[in-house]
Amino acid sequence: MTPTTPQPTKVLYPGTFDPITNGHVDLVTRACKLFDEVVIAVALGHHKKPLFNFEERVALVETVFADLPQVSVVGFEGLLVDFMREKNATAVLRGLRAMSDFEYEFQLANMNRELDEHFEAVFLTPSQNYSFISSTMIREIAKLGGDVTKFVPPCVSRAFAHKLG
Repeated sequence: MTPTTPQPTKVLYPGTFDPITNGHVDLVTRACKLFDEVVIAVALGHHKKPLFNFEERVALVETVFADLPQVSVVGFEGLLVDFMREKNATAVLRGLRAMSDFEYEFQLANMNRELDEHFEAVFLTPSQNYSFISSTMIREIAKLGGDVTKFVPPCVSRAFAHKLG
């Protein structure tokens, strides 16, 4: 028996990232310790009405991770299982902040596994100081004139000021 060279691991982290938050950054940074490559898949977001358009969201995510060579950013639309296959990803990364996230993500993972038996999901919980952050809450705070600087990377704070200012 000849030893085989292990295949590089690649995790796909899908989301609308409207906007990317420090919670997302925390998960990606920790995923970099577990996987050889992290592909952030920015979803077009048909079912949601994002504040930042698709190009803005992709650009913000690219800016945040410009210094991490194992992180790449791509846009996608369509079924996640198809995109995962296309990208030859080992697994999909999802963050769990609360039990409600778990219930939803558990259903989603099982449905995706029904669509593709090779689908694997990896769940990470954010650091405690990010466990309450959601993009939805951040957008609402920013729209109402609140300070979001401690919840988002600096480029996102500037983008909010430009868009809402």
